Amino acid sequence: MQGLRCGFGRGDPRVAMGRSVTKLLNLADRTTSMPGQGDPMAEDKAKLLRSLTIDRSADDAPRVPSRRRLAALGVAVAILLVGAVMVPQFRGDPLVEHAASQPAAGAPSAPAAAEPRRPGILAASGYVVARRKATVAAEITGKVVAVMIEEGMVVKEGQELARLDTILAESDLALAHSRADSAEAAIAAIVADLEDANRIVARARTLSQRNVMSEADLTKAEARAGVLSAQLRQYQRQYDTARLDAQRNAAVLEKHHIRAPFDGVVVDKSAQPGEMISPLSAGGSFTRTGICTIVDMDSIEIEVDVNEAFIGRVSAGAPVNAVLDAYPDWTIPAYVIAIVPTANREKATVRVRVGFRQKDPRILPDMAVKVTFLDDVTATTGRRRDTADAN
Repeated sequence: MQGLRCGFGRGDPRVAMGRSVTKLLNLADRTTSMPGQGDPMAEDKAKLLRSLTIDRSADDAPRVPSRRRLAALGVAVAILLVGAVMVPQFRGDPLVEHAASQPAAGAPSAPAAAEPRRPGILAASGYVVARRKATVAAEITGKVVAVMIEEGMVVKEGQELARLDTILAESDLALAHSRADSAEAAIAAIVADLEDANRIVARARTLSQRNVMSEADLTKAEARAGVLSAQLRQYQRQYDTARLDAQRNAAVLEKHHIRAPFDGVVVDKSAQPGEMISPLSAGGSFTRTGICTIVDMDSIEIEVDVNEAFIGRVSAGAPVNAVLDAYPDWTIPAYVIAIVPTANREKATVRVRVGFRQKDPRILPDMAVKVTFLDDVTATTGRRRDTADAN
């Protein structure tokens, strides 16, 4: 029964339980060893009591070797770690010497230097758009008689793009000039009559003072001079009206010549000679509303929609890398122009305007583009690398 008592202290309850079981086993042994006693029930009880005995030999035997193995393994690991640290020092490893030579104050910067460079803080996709894009149309309704442009043509501001039928406009202008000339001639005649009337009035006043002409004749001469003065003012206003009408008809005639509003490139030709064109849509397909579409290639930029959850990572002036889907190997330097101060409720996005640092004829409107918003560290490193490659 020594196996039952080993491994426990005297105050342990299990010791008391073991002693009770031991007494019962001793009693069972005495019972079975008494002569003349062959009770099978007593033998069964004795076997049952022996089965309750806790054999500690099976548990204690393997425990000692396992603890020894763990201790030996720990010692071996400690020896390996010490060797890994000490051996490079004895060998003069430059990495260890360099790390030992660094001051303690520079230790916090080591993890930052070991971090990989981030390519960007946010990526988005959008399209190339033109800030100045106009569909050129006539301000009046008329028939197209000539179109001087084609797609892809570069035009200058004021250059004639198309011409409408000008027969009626030229007639109206000639009529207005004729009215102006007539009013001018009438003014000349009235001026001559008024000068004659003024001389008559002056002579009548002289004669009236000498009592040679009656007062009635003097009054009549003065009245005629006053009427001629009023007619002169009337014809002058008629002349001014005719002149303004002639200027208006000249402007209307000029509107029959459709000109480019700014420098750009023609990207779409909408009308052909012989078609009717009008500034207002009349319905159907018989009346055009425009001649062509012009794009100012110097005003192209990128518009992207950024998720409103990440708009805080974008700021005006931040560097951007743009890659066109048409040229996937070409990285275009760009920058954030502005963040449009409104959000799209349906898509939960905010529009961001991105400008190109350099214009290129390969960049065309409505091209798909992917942009990467960079942080200042990444942008500075990229510029240094580009400068080194250029040198």
